[in-house]
Amino acid sequence: MHSSPGDETSEGSSPASGPVSDRPDAATDPGRGRRIGIDVGTVRIGVASCDPDGILATPVETVARAGKGKGGAGKGRAGGKGASATDLTRIAEIVREYEAVEVIVGLPRTLRGENGASAALATRFAKSLRSMVPDVPIRLSDERLTTVAAARALRDSGVRARGQRQMIDQAAAVSILQGWLDERSAVLRSAGDAGGGVGE
Repeated sequence: MHSSPGDETSEGSSPASGPVSDRPDAATDPGRGRRIGIDVGTVRIGVASCDPDGILATPVETVARAGKGKGGAGKGRAGGKGASATDLTRIAEIVREYEAVEVIVGLPRTLRGENGASAALATRFAKSLRSMVPDVPIRLSDERLTTVAAARALRDSGVRARGQRQMIDQAAAVSILQGWLDERSAVLRSAGDAGGGVGE
């Protein structure tokens, strides 16, 4: 059930049944290079990156969603026009600055594996970002519970959640990206063992 970079944000997907999340695939893997992980929220966007060898994900920054507090709820959403594209512009800049070979956007599905409003928001964001960095594959990765897990990990390490929302957003992005990197490593290793000749 591997999809091409364009399949996961198809217009025909309904909120309940689609979009379909991607999985690392040796056949479409772009090879060695930095990846960017993104946790899309209604107020903030957490961003993470990894080393060129794709081993360890680390936090980068938290980007404020554009259009908040300016009188138009719709203007703060991804895919808007004019000033509302500020958050997308910053993310695109990060992708270029890090010379990313792939971007992993978290797809927040429900525990039952369904797609709701949050998944639709992430999908719209991924589609808009793709138009700004057309040469970089944009993947949607199932990220159930990553924000909850990130908050718990920070709390367990002694960091209080109150006033630390930006850290939680970045930690969620790290979790999304690290999950992708770990699965990618296993997929490439399996392909190599099978004689697929996949190189980093």
